Amino acid sequence: MASSKEYLEFIIEQLSEFEKIKYRAMMGEYIIYYKEKVVGGIYDDRFLVKNTKSAKKYMSNVEFQLPYKGAKEMLLVDNVDDKEYLKGLFD
Repeated sequence: MASSKEYLEFIIEQLSEFEKIKYRAMMGEYIIYYKEKVVGGIYDDRFLVKNTKSAKKYMSNVEFQLPYKGAKEMLLVDNVDDKEYLKGLFD
């Protein structure tokens, strides 16, 4: 299942305080970049971030999910409605 453009636009709007956020469409999904580095993506209308020490430490409820079959596990961001929470992911 591909992600919707509407969900992508919602996440990009939530991250709008970051000037260096970009995305690229890839096989029906979207890769999210911050300062030219991959930080996560939109997969099946889920916002997933890379499994890093700082992300795991910041997130209070760590849930691992696969973006697609055969990929490395990523962290599900389940609090996408809270801009301040999202801001902490990239500070």
